[in-house]
Amino acid sequence: MAMHFVLLFALLFLVVNGSNGALPGEVYWESKLPNTPLPKALQELLQPAATAVNKNSFERLKLIREESPRATYGVGYWEELKTLSDKNVIYNETTIYFLYNDLHPYKKMKLIFTESMNGSKFLSRKIAESIPFSSNKSQEILNYFSIESSSKEAQIMKQTIQECEAIGIRGEDKYCATSFESLVDFVTAKFGKKIGTFSNEVEEENEKQEYTILKGIKMIRDNQIVCHKQRYKYAIFYCHTINGTKAYMVPLVGEDGSRAKAVVICHTDTSAWNPEHFAFQVLNVKPGGPPICHFLNSDTIVWVPI
Repeated sequence: MAMHFVLLFALLFLVVNGSNGALPGEVYWESKLPNTPLPKALQELLQPAATAVNKNSFERLKLIREESPRATYGVGYWEELKTLSDKNVIYNETTIYFLYNDLHPYKKMKLIFTESMNGSKFLSRKIAESIPFSSNKSQEILNYFSIESSSKEAQIMKQTIQECEAIGIRGEDKYCATSFESLVDFVTAKFGKKIGTFSNEVEEENEKQEYTILKGIKMIRDNQIVCHKQRYKYAIFYCHTINGTKAYMVPLVGEDGSRAKAVVICHTDTSAWNPEHFAFQVLNVKPGGPPICHFLNSDTIVWVPI
């Protein structure tokens, strides 16, 4: 009889835990950051456990979204934009960079907070590490994902890898996480287990409109890791810390009445940036000049020690 009770208890334990439905990524997060809520922007990228890669899902995932373009903030401080009409800056009608002196209540800015550039999900660390991620193996990577080497998608894939491999600017510590586990490990190695996360909270995504900054700007911290989701066939995050940066949570209201809380990064030291960087062109300032700020995209995560 006692054995029957043991078996019944074991069965109930499996049923209860199975119904919990925790994904492997959620379990890993809980083991590393038990007191930190998993950000929605990351939770949405997790997948059930898998032992193999479904390549059909990669083929359906498109990296090019002409119908919903967006400005890219915060990566490539050494890159230059040859002209103000460069296609990468599609939004000369939106505020991409601005001076710190403009970060105050009642300031109006034309902004667009877009959803992720693509629906790419995290792969498990084991699977991600089995797939090449190197410029030296670019053709092998393109063949793996059945991408034509002359296509726009191929250019995007190569650019993402090159950005990850490029040497950081002076004062920048960078890392590209190719899996959820490696992302969590990088952050906890820097800050330990007591970590806070911040990301945009926006009611109306993909709506370009005029926003007004409200009272209640709060400085998050001047010691942070910022992780930007990249365009790739599976989730890649470009994470970095840069000396002389401060993060703020900024309340906004749109002209349609929608509310937002958005993260702003301000760079107090731009002396190591490319003198031809787009920010200097639009703001008419030089490297090492006044602090330059920008909003973050909605799939970017800011991590701070607490």
